[in-house]
Amino acid sequence: MKILNHLEEWIISLMLLAMTGLTFVQVVMRYVFNSGFTWALELTTVFFAIMIFVGVSYGVRVGSHIGVDALVKLLSPAKRKVAGIVAVVLSLAYVGLVFTGSMEYVLKMKQVGIELEDMPIERWQILAVMPLGMALTGFRFLQVLYDLVTGRADSLRLADEAAEAMGLKAEEDTQ
Repeated sequence: MKILNHLEEWIISLMLLAMTGLTFVQVVMRYVFNSGFTWALELTTVFFAIMIFVGVSYGVRVGSHIGVDALVKLLSPAKRKVAGIVAVVLSLAYVGLVFTGSMEYVLKMKQVGIELEDMPIERWQILAVMPLGMALTGFRFLQVLYDLVTGRADSLRLADEAAEAMGLKAEEDTQ
């Protein structure tokens, strides 16, 4: 499990680094040498897609996705837990739909055999990140569901932007 956690973090970090580095090199090539790589934008888009689909599961794992939970916070702990379980089950259903649709799409693209426009890579090989990312996200939601059902968590972990903003404001006021 620890390996998977670190792998997610490394993939996200490497994709961000690669996107930034490639974009920087492309800008220098274009404005300094009046040249550039024809495939740079497409490869940057590939890096971004990988970062997004891995980032979704990472966000579920660390509880950084935002959610509207004002009403849920008013519920008793037992009802809050039930609401969390319902939310996770609905999220799993959504992930299942996206996984199924993306898998069908990837398989059709494999049959067609179309390559990317600027690189000699078959499109399905890149698009495979969609079902892989959704499978990883489903796994993360199953972990959250397990924690809720077993009592290891009493509610969903969601990012609380209001609390974070208030904390930042308080820090700012003390400086």
